[in-house]
This record gives sequence, structure tokens and C-alpha cells, in this order.
Amino acid sequence: MCAIEITSDITPVLATERLRLRGLVTGDAGPLARLASDLNVAGRTCWLPHPFGEAEAEAAVTRAMGLDWAHEAQFAIEHRHFGLVGMLRLKARPNGRPELGCWIGRPFWNRGYATEAVRAGLKWVRRDWRKRLVVAGHFADNPASGQVLCKAGFLYTGDVELRRSKARGDEVLTRMMVWLA
Repeated sequence: MCAIEITSDITPVLATERLRLRGLVTGDAGPLARLASDLNVAGRTCWLPHPFGEAEAEAAVTRAMGLDWAHEAQFAIEHRHFGLVGMLRLKARPNGRPELGCWIGRPFWNRGYATEAVRAGLKWVRRDWRKRLVVAGHFADNPASGQVLCKAGFLYTGDVELRRSKARGDEVLTRMMVWLA
């Protein structure tokens, strides 16, 4: 009798009208580096450093491929025709509440992709993580991200936090929001 070890590298795949959200794969490093190397993209997030090159992209993909999807999720946002257009991340805060972060590469701004991806991510959180509350924030100098979150159903809490932006190398006023299922 032999023992069989079964491992699973399966990650969720979410489909919308124009997008597919999926776990990162090795081939994503190049497109990820091209999109995230733009300071106007990285500077609107807390977690993307600048510069963001191939080495950083490969490290990010390797890390994402090893995630425990029961506690943290990182989706590549892929357009059906254009390929990788951005990323969506869900991670538990110290209080256990999931926090959502999303960015879209500059060539794909103002097309509704971020709103479409955030809505899909929220449905997944409610269904798979069984969470009915998600927090998010946007830098005060980036109202477009606030509009995306409002369109997806988030509400302002009135809280403003200082959040560190790795790309900017400084703390930035961040307007906090909440989504309630």
C-alpha cells in the first residue's frame, strides 16, 4: 500500500463581464513590473515600492503563490483582451477585519475596471470568507479611488489615518471607508 500526498495549488477564479480575477502565476512578473513601476500607480498604494522592477515583481509573485487563501488573497486582475491590468488584495487587519486594496495600471484608468474588480472581490469575501464587513481607504489626494469604492458600496467612516506609502516614502492622509454586506 502506498500513501498518496495531494497538494493543491488551486486558487479562486472570479469572472465578470470583462475581467477575470485569479491568483498570480510566474508569467505575471513582467506585466506586473511594467504596470507597477509607474510612480503614479505605486504612489497611490501603501504597499508598492518605487522603483518596482522585475526583481520586485518576481518576489511579489512568489509570495502571492504561497498565500494561505483562507486568510489573505491577492488577485491578478486580467482583462479578457488586454491581459494583466492590475491587482486586488484582501488582507486581515490586526483587529481581524479584512481590508481591501486595489490598483489598476495607468493605461487602463477610467474604464471602470477597478469598480468591476472590487465588486467581484466583495462578492467573493462574502461567499468564501463569510465576512460581512470589509474596510478600505484611499489617500486623500486620490479622490478617484474614493469614487471607485463608493460605486462598489463603501461608505465613509469619518476616520482619517496616516498611512505609509512605500513608493512616496512618507505618511499620507488616508480616508477610511467600510462596506457592510
